Amino acid sequence: MSVFEGRFAERGAIVTGGASGLGKAVAARLVAEGARVSLWDLDSGTLAAAQAETGACDVQALDVSDAQQVASAASASAKALGTVGVLICSAGITGATAPVHEFPIDSWQRVFEINVHGLFYCNRAVVPYMLDGGYGRIVNVASVAGKEGNPNASAYSASKAAVIGLTKSLGKELAGRGVIANALTPATFESPILSQLPPSQVDYMRSKIPMGRLGEVDESAAMICFMASEECSFTTASTFDTSGGRTTF
Repeated sequence: MSVFEGRFAERGAIVTGGASGLGKAVAARLVAEGARVSLWDLDSGTLAAAQAETGACDVQALDVSDAQQVASAASASAKALGTVGVLICSAGITGATAPVHEFPIDSWQRVFEINVHGLFYCNRAVVPYMLDGGYGRIVNVASVAGKEGNPNASAYSASKAAVIGLTKSLGKELAGRGVIANALTPATFESPILSQLPPSQVDYMRSKIPMGRLGEVDESAAMICFMASEECSFTTASTFDTSGGRTTF
């Protein structure tokens, strides 16, 4: 992992889904580059282990699909960090693997509760702290599925398309106010979330990547850390790909 020493000095950062996978990798890199990090996740047990592993200074156990829990966690994190200049929303689930006409309604609803409503609650709760400080970087983790759609993954694909649309709207709202919001659209990468999918679905997604392999979590973490830094100063309401060539728009 390449580290830019001091890039996030004096920055407070919140990372949702921070106890595992991409969220944990991003948190570790943010800490290594000087940030004070608050990890948000549902599982308090894995949060404690992730805090020890990443060096995060604060953890909040919550369900991001509960707006009140999110608001309370944002307040607690702001106090613990002193300031919030970075928000990385990486919490998400895949949902069922099934065609639309057979897709379980409860799975559809839960995917949207976490991937869309939860992300909205996090953005909504944290933006005021950024506006008060006159600075912010928001990275909402979407997916190439939100651009192209994956068969038998309609809930996930639709939810990630919603994340892209929300981020574009938010970025335009905040342009000129010191707060930048962009979305990451990775292709499939090695992550615990793959355990939610059958191997045939993972094989299909791998086959769509021109580089012929899945991504590595550190590749997306590196892109996120650029997007979350002061260097990303003239791009907002946009998407950044880490797709191995799968998407070109």
